[in-house]
Amino acid sequence: MLHVDFSRWGESAEALREKALRAEHPRSRERFMALYEISGGKSATQVGRETGRNPQTVMEWVHRYNEVGQEALVYQRSGGHPPFYL
Repeated sequence: MLHVDFSRWGESAEALREKALRAEHPRSRERFMALYEISGGKSATQVGRETGRNPQTVMEWVHRYNEVGQEALVYQRSGGHPPFYL
């Protein structure tokens, strides 16, 4: 069973929800909310279906969070065209 190890980082499920509501980038918000939903008992398949993401991607978010912490979920632009706004 997929487990979000937020206690390892001194956090709680509610802290993940707060991060989801306050994160600057929509992708970061999506990732934190997915972990919050999983910590509440949903599966990666359920979260993936609700968000339109592949369940494997959702599982990767959980594993990266468990290994690295919240920094692994914060969106970082990795290339492509620059945004139209600055």
